[in-house]
Amino acid sequence: MKYSVLCTICARGGSKGVNNKNIKVINNKPLIAYTIEQAKQTGLFEHIVISTDSDKIAKCAVSYGGEVIFNRPEELATDTAPKIPVIRHAFLEAEKYYTKKFDYLIDLDATSPLRLSDDITNAFTQFLRNGNENLITAMPARRSPYFNMVEISDNGTVQLSKKLDKSIVRRQDAPKCYDMNASIYIWKRDVILNNDSIFLDKTGLYIMPEERSIDIDSELDFEFVEFLLGKNKGK
Repeated sequence: MKYSVLCTICARGGSKGVNNKNIKVINNKPLIAYTIEQAKQTGLFEHIVISTDSDKIAKCAVSYGGEVIFNRPEELATDTAPKIPVIRHAFLEAEKYYTKKFDYLIDLDATSPLRLSDDITNAFTQFLRNGNENLITAMPARRSPYFNMVEISDNGTVQLSKKLDKSIVRRQDAPKCYDMNASIYIWKRDVILNNDSIFLDKTGLYIMPEERSIDIDSELDFEFVEFLLGKNKGK
């Protein structure tokens, strides 16, 4: 079956955790370059488009193979702007620009450079096989809300985030939980156009290992990823 797949990479200029992180050099390459190169390696995409509000990011992305840059509206470039409207805007602008409708959208987060191109391909294969409406990626959680994640209630008492009828004495006995890793998001066309939630009746979950699931949100994350990229490069 022949289908058309669009890749979006959303990278705004402002960043509080790491200054200019999307184009900050990590192991001799701008951060966004890793994601563009992974997208190209899959061979899945008709086009790879960048949504940004930054001329510097746009110029950098083009130099590594980003095809079309869509200037993000000011209201979608703030710290509080939700992710899905940003992605939807890029998707619709791409359809206008290329004068065609895409069957599927895969959004790749520029701050997750440790993913492999195989993760993208395998996630899409799983998505198609299972008949999902959309798909998100995650890693096995280190902490469990049933065992060692706690909350402070309004009256000041400390309690488990989630309780079961039976007490859990070992984390291994708790229901499996996963941490979303903000790496790969997949949608059918009608789903991305008509839903503002990523949690739907037929949402798929693709599991990635922890060593490929770090999302850079702080200087410590950046240093850790830099170490792992250097380690992987030496293999």
